[in-house]
Amino acid sequence: MRYRTLGGLRVSAIGLGAMPLSVEGRPDEARALATVHAALDAGVTLLDTADSYHLPGEDPGHNERLLARALASYGGSRDGVLVATKGGRGRPAGSDWTVNGDPRRLKAAAEASLRRLGLEAIGLYQLHKPDPAVPFEESVGALRDLLDEGKIRLAGVSNTDAEQIRRAHAILGDRLVSVQNRYSPAVRDSEPELRLAADLGLAFLPWSPLGGLSRSALDGPSSRPADAPRFGAFHEIARERGVSPQQIGLAWLLTRSSTVIPIPGASRPQTIRDSAGAADLVLDEEERARLAGALEREG
Repeated sequence: MRYRTLGGLRVSAIGLGAMPLSVEGRPDEARALATVHAALDAGVTLLDTADSYHLPGEDPGHNERLLARALASYGGSRDGVLVATKGGRGRPAGSDWTVNGDPRRLKAAAEASLRRLGLEAIGLYQLHKPDPAVPFEESVGALRDLLDEGKIRLAGVSNTDAEQIRRAHAILGDRLVSVQNRYSPAVRDSEPELRLAADLGLAFLPWSPLGGLSRSALDGPSSRPADAPRFGAFHEIARERGVSPQQIGLAWLLTRSSTVIPIPGASRPQTIRDSAGAADLVLDEEERARLAGALEREG
């Protein structure tokens, strides 16, 4: 396992996005715990969760409680494991995901997450999404207050644009350590935010980092067979390397910046083992050029 830096901490270059363990289609508890344990066995030390990772209408915190049980039952070393959680979203019954960036709500949510995780302080607490009904500075101010009170050790923002990152950095300074946005070979519209994070020395945590790698390219160029995989260069290099296309995708993400730490989701032990293997996969210049050309053609 290779490692990268997040807020001065040494964390695995590949993290675990734990959301699939608690939402629709989630596995039973035995497999969920086995998945987290497999991640830890593979050297993964960054576990990403949120209080809203649960089924619609459930009480908040299913995923946080699950991670707490997984860590408590793990037989190996937990030294260096960083649990990153988020607040500011909800999943009420019969409704889409909601957003609530009220400072009082965020502080109460952080304290509830702290109890569920059973920690002295949350390692990394992230604003899950800006609330258009609440001034952004007020939401970020709640993170500042939580830092000052010692309830969280590091702060991050998620689903933010470049201007919001700058504003959060102006408020939190070097206590802002991460940005978590959607980014993958298929979805690269957070490129400006990735570059800004690198300039500011912030870890960039792509969520849904493997989106697009398993889809068929029915909408691709007419010269391509209808059953050819989208982003075929990833599949071609994977065959040459004898690894999965997902490993190539994660290895490519690691080339985007030394601050990138992908957090692929997993609901099976074998899936996170495969993803963790990407940390030791180094693409050569020829492979990187092939992937760059393929992505340019895909648009």
